[in-house]
This record gives sequence, structure tokens and C-alpha cells, in this order.
Amino acid sequence: MRVVQLRIGTFTQSLLIHLATNDGRFARAGLEIIESSVPSSPAQFQSLETGDFDLVFTSPDNVLAYRFLSGNPLHRRLPVVVLAAIDRGLGLSLCLSPSTRSSDEVRGKTVGVDVPQSGFAFALYELLDRAGVAPGDYSVEALGSTPRRALALAHDQCAATILNAGNELRAKADGCTVAREVGELGPYLGTVVAGLATTNDETIGARRRFVDVLLSMAREIVDGQRNEDVVNGSMSLLELSERDALEHLRVMMSPSTGLIPSGIVDLDAIATLVGLRRKFAPTLELDAVMSAFPAIVDQPSPS
Repeated sequence: MRVVQLRIGTFTQSLLIHLATNDGRFARAGLEIIESSVPSSPAQFQSLETGDFDLVFTSPDNVLAYRFLSGNPLHRRLPVVVLAAIDRGLGLSLCLSPSTRSSDEVRGKTVGVDVPQSGFAFALYELLDRAGVAPGDYSVEALGSTPRRALALAHDQCAATILNAGNELRAKADGCTVAREVGELGPYLGTVVAGLATTNDETIGARRRFVDVLLSMAREIVDGQRNEDVVNGSMSLLELSERDALEHLRVMMSPSTGLIPSGIVDLDAIATLVGLRRKFAPTLELDAVMSAFPAIVDQPSPS
């Protein structure tokens, strides 16, 4: 089998990729994986478009925006497809800075987002709204990727942001507060693997092997077979304390917040994202999303 290189763009380094690389699973699948961190979602999708990335780990809302909406940050639609669902948010939460004692104190201050009109931003606005802090009560600043926002929050450069994937735990260790969790919003999908549509058989095969490896690792984690590896990996890769690494393991194993071993995209979760967009960035282009989205999902068959 010829070794195929896949370049993956992620916001926070993927523990699934880390563990599968360390135990040689990708190598046995004929894959060389190069993971790179991205500064923002527009940069991620621009790199996907130019071919600098073969696949990305991203919010399904980003797929929705760049596939269906002309007003996305790049101002052009891309032929993006979803290959698998990865997680249900991994602890995605509204977090407050060390000097912000309650959601009410966000009024008149700045909240940090990746970009103002993106899925995580809409979840942030909704969680604040449910706490009685409406859009317009605060200013919004684009601070980029989740790790960047976590650092900004810890240094009081914003009063609130939304964090996940261990970044919320690092923020808590730095004196920040988790105020509300995304589970309040209903079914939620945090991360998918996505790429541009292709007819190249070698690329299609390599992508499927990549997804198969990820999902096999996800199943082992959820089944409790990789507890020590997850804790050690969380401590080294995400720089979590042992206590926080154990909490991250719990989040990853949870059916409500954690990994999705089947890789199947939950359309009810897509409906949650569409509903958030209808509230905070309404456009007639959203009317076609729910009927069209299944056609752009090339996901694993239910086992």
C-alpha cells in the first residue's frame, strides 16, 4: 500500500490524532498525518480551498456557512463535504474572565469570538441571552481560535468567550469561571471532519481510512479501554493537570458532551445550528439547508 500524506487543520490539537499516531494506527493504514493549528475559521477554510489542508476538524456550522451561505467570511461558497461527526462539543461552555464574577457583569464589556458570525459565536450569544444579557449589551471582538481566546480570557482581554476541548479546563485553572454549558441549547454537534468534494479514488480511500482510524480510537475511548492514554495525552498535549485530564476524560466519554464513535451526523443537532443562525444572522439562504445538508454528508454507514 502506498503511503498517502494527509494534512489536517485543527483549532486545538486533536487527542484522537495524537493517540492514533503514537500507537502506529495511521502508519498501518498507509497514512502519514500532518496536523497544523489554524488561527481562525476563515484561515482554515481558505487553506482548505487552496489545498494547504486536505481535511479539517471544524464546527459543522462552518461547513454550513461555507457551503450554503454567500455571506460567509470568504464571500464565496466552497464544495465542502462532511466525512464524519467527531464530538458533541467536548465541554463547550460560556466562560468568564477572572475579573468577571457573573454573566450580568458582561454588560458593557467585550466578548471574544473566533469570528462574529460563526457557530460557536452564536452559541455564546444564546447562552448569554439565556442569562439575561442580550446582543447589544456587549461588544464583540474577533480573537481567533479557541486556544487564543482561552489565553485572552485568562488575561482579562475579554469578559467572556466560549471554550471547549480542554481549553475550558485550562481557563478554570487560570481563574476563569464556567458559567453555562452548550447542552442547554438542545442536541449539539461540536466537531466534524470535512474536506472539499473529490472524485479521486486514492484521496477518497485515504480519507475513509483516516476516518476509520479516528472512529476506532473513539470507540476504545468511550468503552473505557484507553483511560490511561487519554489522561497522559491530555496532560502532555493539552497541558492539563492530572485532575483536569481526568475531567477531560469524563467529558470525552459522556454521551451528551463527548465523542461520537459511530461518526454519524445527527440532523437534529444541525437543526440546532440552523436555529441559532436564524436568530442571530437570519438569511433566506438558510431555508434550503436542512433539506440539502444530508446530500453533502459522506459519512460512515451505521454499524
